[in-house]
Amino acid sequence: MLKHCQRLLVVTLLLAAPVHAEKLLCHVTYGGDTRDLEARPVNSPYTVPVQPIGSYFLFRIVFHKEPADLASIKLYVFADRDSGPVPIQQATYPYPPVAGKRAGYGFTGLHQVYEPIRDGELQYWCEWFPSEPAR
Repeated sequence: MLKHCQRLLVVTLLLAAPVHAEKLLCHVTYGGDTRDLEARPVNSPYTVPVQPIGSYFLFRIVFHKEPADLASIKLYVFADRDSGPVPIQQATYPYPPVAGKRAGYGFTGLHQVYEPIRDGELQYWCEWFPSEPAR
């Protein structure tokens, strides 16, 4: 009986296909260091935190799918000033993103944002990974 249960468990685990949830992956480069920032759909854009990039930039990804009339992908770059974050770039894309790649840089193309004070450069591009259907 135990062997039968063990076999049943093994077969069940093998047949259970991993579900890959929909996500965005943004590749952010600053000061020669590249970080991959992942984002999943959120119910409220107000709950999405910023990610510090170096000592000057903040990066925020808002992936909002519902309701359909508000569905979009918004990317924000802020300068992290002593007086608080200051927006220096915002890009909006439709959801779902337009298929295809822009010169190998995902659905966004390559963005370059410059520090207005320190003369540094932040580069980023993002790609979309739709949910994989269950097998």
